[in-house]
Amino acid sequence: MQQNKSDVWVGMFVLIGVLALVFLALQSANLLSLNFEKTYTVTARFDNIGGLKPKAAVKSAGVVVGRVEGINFNDQTFQADVQLSMQTRYAFPKDSSLKILTSGLLGDQYIGIEAGASEENLKSGDRLTSTQSAVVLENLIGQFLYGRAEQGGGDAADSNAGATKQ
Repeated sequence: MQQNKSDVWVGMFVLIGVLALVFLALQSANLLSLNFEKTYTVTARFDNIGGLKPKAAVKSAGVVVGRVEGINFNDQTFQADVQLSMQTRYAFPKDSSLKILTSGLLGDQYIGIEAGASEENLKSGDRLTSTQSAVVLENLIGQFLYGRAEQGGGDAADSNAGATKQ
């Protein structure tokens, strides 16, 4: 009888440990967010969202003020419509601007919001028009290499022209 009680307690302890590990894994992967605060939904349109995913953070001054609720492709404007769920305790002006930023060099992407100067605040259903798309690393590398190739070709022609003058 004594052994059965200890087996039950060990089993309970192991079960709680496994549940805690699952909770931490979901929390760290941004798949679970326990937020019981009231929110309002706004929409923003971006040309390129890069690797932005649903449940990504919306931050202002480094503080999480909301989450990406959903991402849809608008086949009429050929842009991405991003629905943001903002916490009601944070009120932002209607002319606020959004940028898609990256945590670290190759980290997760999130949306940064910069407050505008309007006297009217955002409310549920509003659309933000001042947006800046994600910086795509592949595009930057391509521009750098393309610029280097142009410079290299121009420098070689200039050095040959200088050699014939002398």
